[in-house]
Amino acid sequence: MSMQPASTEIASRTAAIIHELKGLEGPLLPILHGIQEEFGYVPQDALPVIAEALNISRAEVHGVVTFYHDYRSQPAGRHVLKLCQAEACQSMGSDAIAARLKSLLGIGFHETTRDGSVTLEPVYCLGLCVCSPSAMLDGEVIGRLDDEKLNEIVAEVRS
Repeated sequence: MSMQPASTEIASRTAAIIHELKGLEGPLLPILHGIQEEFGYVPQDALPVIAEALNISRAEVHGVVTFYHDYRSQPAGRHVLKLCQAEACQSMGSDAIAARLKSLLGIGFHETTRDGSVTLEPVYCLGLCVCSPSAMLDGEVIGRLDDEKLNEIVAEVRS
């Protein structure tokens, strides 16, 4: 895994993102998205910089980061695999798919493999209900998951 940037570098890069997006209506979410895009996660050291720039409390920023599942507080693996856990996918066997995938990868939801190859996250609807159970690997949706597709996914993220 790559090393995390030093605190001063985080503050500097965060300030540049804030400067670019602060003028937007409701700038907090776009700023957080920009920071996660820049770092691959939202570093704790960025929170006070955001709070000060937007004149809100650190607790408010922290609350938003922890409320939305898409924001990470730690760097993700090289691949991000999101497995749908919504009702339609559950009715088509996503619980069994999740158990098998967790076993194959050796991790649970919100965890990253030791080698940093993949982070597994739950997601609650990918809009692919007709093709459930479904997943998203690095932004690409995959429908009709079965053991064969799981094996292909695991081989891809491990390579």
